[in-house]
Amino acid sequence: MYNSDLPSRADLPSTKQLVRSTLIAAGVAVVILVTAVLPGEYGVDPTGIGRVLGLTQMGEVKQQLAAEAEADAAAAPAVAEAEVAVEAVAADVAEVPAAAPASEWRDEVTVTLAPGEAAEIKLVMKAGETAGYAWAAKSGALNSDLHGDGKGGQATSYRKGRAESSDSGDLTAAFDGSHGWFWRNRGDAPVELVLQVRGEYSQVKRVL
Repeated sequence: MYNSDLPSRADLPSTKQLVRSTLIAAGVAVVILVTAVLPGEYGVDPTGIGRVLGLTQMGEVKQQLAAEAEADAAAAPAVAEAEVAVEAVAADVAEVPAAAPASEWRDEVTVTLAPGEAAEIKLVMKAGETAGYAWAAKSGALNSDLHGDGKGGQATSYRKGRAESSDSGDLTAAFDGSHGWFWRNRGDAPVELVLQVRGEYSQVKRVL
């Protein structure tokens, strides 16, 4: 019936040998798990061998990619909702007429200040009148003093700046008189100053 002889009982491994082989196999499996599988798949390297072999870095990359994939999946519904909201807003905006452009500057003055040089430009205004302004110093900075002078020795200071490259805002005259800016170049190179103004005033004049 059989093509080969059956092994005798003496040839079969004993229970002790089977247990020993099982323990050895389990030990090898644990070693492989700790030194190869955990570092290479999960970036976990309790022995440090995985990093030496380059497996830990590979596992860390895999975990990072998995985390990014989960984050992308979680964010997908929110992104879709945001895109719908943006499309709705865009549609609403398209139905609203374009706003009228801001009023243009009424006057513009350009002055170049050498090192140590000063300049003063004033607006002739009545009490309560308001003028909008913006000035900018190209390739440098200036000290500034925004102030006003009136009849009978009236004087006031609205603001002062040190080593500024620009300023803008609204100037409301505290009394009838001349209201404006004094600048001085404390740097070592010439500075080009551009002043733009608009609003309520009767004259722009350079005092200094």
